[in-house]
Amino acid sequence: MLTRRMGIPVLDNTGLNGAYDYTIDTSGLNNFNPKSTEEAPGPSIFTAVQDDLGLKLESRKEPIEVLVIDSVDRIPTEN
Repeated sequence: MLTRRMGIPVLDNTGLNGAYDYTIDTSGLNNFNPKSTEEAPGPSIFTAVQDDLGLKLESRKEPIEVLVIDSVDRIPTEN
């Protein structure tokens, strides 16, 4: 959910195991733009996650796995 909302990958480094049912009220939040330096009106997604879940989002660079598709053929060919 956070990756879609923020438009950048969000990794789970909490160390918490299991499935959790949670709700974050994203109505009224500003749209996250990682390249913008100006303040947007309304609370940020960082604030909402910390207030609603007690978790802290930290922005940092970290390697992630990426699937790259070089080409696609419309008609399948025999191996």
